[in-house]
Amino acid sequence: MTARIVRAHNQLKGPVVLVWDNLRTHLMPQMKDFIAANEDWLAVFHFPSYAPDLNPQEGIWSLVNRAIGNLAAANLDQLATAVKRSLKQTQYRPHLIDGCLIGTGLTLTS
Repeated sequence: MTARIVRAHNQLKGPVVLVWDNLRTHLMPQMKDFIAANEDWLAVFHFPSYAPDLNPQEGIWSLVNRAIGNLAAANLDQLATAVKRSLKQTQYRPHLIDGCLIGTGLTLTS
């Protein structure tokens, strides 16, 4: 995981901000040491144990769930296709994505 973070930093040529849940690997001593060693370009914020109200992607998954909630998929491929279609439709409706972000109280700033 640390290699991916370093790769992102190298590709972005700038600081990296991670917003993580409390997955066990995110809290391991090795990860804490990595974060401390790279604090000049790496900032990490942890969500509380379960905080869907702070996580914009929860709103996106809620939209997907509404779109496919009554689907009786015959197989995994059909389900995957329906999920991809719903995500694609959401992608072209930026007001929905903005609404998911606004619902968290978070803002995008440059």
